[in-house]
Amino acid sequence: MDFSYPVEVEQFRAELRAWLATNLTDDVVAAGRRRDPDDAAFETLRAWNRTMADAGWAAVSWPVEYGGRGATLLEQLVYAEETTRARVPLPLNVIGMNNIAPAIMQYGTESQKRTLLPRMMRADDIWCQGMSEPEAGSDLASLRTRAVRDGEHFVVNGQKIWTSLGHRADWCQLYVRTDPDAPKHKGISCFTVDMTLPGIEVRPLVTLNGDTEFAEIFFNDVRVPENCMLGPLNGGWAVATTTLSHERAGAASLYTGLQVRLEELAADLANSGVHGRPVLEDTATLCRLGEISLRIKYLELLCQRSASATLHGNDASGSSSLAKTVWGETGQDLAALAFDALGATRRWADYRLTSRSLTIAGGTTQINKSVTAQRVLGLPRG
Repeated sequence: MDFSYPVEVEQFRAELRAWLATNLTDDVVAAGRRRDPDDAAFETLRAWNRTMADAGWAAVSWPVEYGGRGATLLEQLVYAEETTRARVPLPLNVIGMNNIAPAIMQYGTESQKRTLLPRMMRADDIWCQGMSEPEAGSDLASLRTRAVRDGEHFVVNGQKIWTSLGHRADWCQLYVRTDPDAPKHKGISCFTVDMTLPGIEVRPLVTLNGDTEFAEIFFNDVRVPENCMLGPLNGGWAVATTTLSHERAGAASLYTGLQVRLEELAADLANSGVHGRPVLEDTATLCRLGEISLRIKYLELLCQRSASATLHGNDASGSSSLAKTVWGETGQDLAALAFDALGATRRWADYRLTSRSLTIAGGTTQINKSVTAQRVLGLPRG
């Protein structure tokens, strides 16, 4: 694997580090640590998003004409490494920035690009993604939400679930079935939907730890203008493929995020004891820490392999799917270790609960293993 950071990429790293050292404040970091921020923390993060946007650091991978820096893949990896290590909060529109914006850039009209993208980058508008349904989670093509043309509008009826930030969203990238008679991958269309339209009902979902970051959304005879369609009629599957392919673009944040958590756990363990004995003198605990550290290093190599494949014009989807699987399972094991060693302390108890989603969100482990089997191992479809 040929993978290294050229001088100009290291200069990019140094510039970013210097800017963060000057502008990133403790209150912003504290707000970003809250998985489900209250209104005050949410506005702190919105102001931070605007600060980053004004300085050109909010969306480095975006083209310059849309407010980005046109960063190379290696610069994007460095950006993810440095912002994760510095504890920079994720953008409020993290799904919008990483997934929805690339689809708008590729399939949107010029009006959609000029109107929607700048406000998304600054978090002036909050976005959610209407994909999952009660009977269509990882299998997006099984969605049932319908949109029927009525003149210059489409009338939408159906339900979406597990919608991140659905209760705060101003816009939704919505996938609906527009041709029920077509093969299930070919009868889907995508829309950008104004969440203030009549007939939209949002119900926050309360998770085990009391957070309300998810919501279920009901569409009851919602009239969506046809000029809000993103991509061609019945061409939503291609839009979705574009969207999901960018979900792996922040590969460096996978291993760097786990490295940061492992360092935090080691620091907490260093100050803890059981029955008068330091936790870090326990052989079993040290063995688990070492194994997780080794797996994180393996994950880093996987992510770099995926980046190298992209740089050399090869298919990176197989290694990306494998990296997602390793990340989810390693994160769950790290959370289990923290809970076993430290008990129900607030931070680690929350992580223990939320870690259960790591093998589901962004593509279930079962789906990713199927991709790995077919594209890496060359096994036939089951």
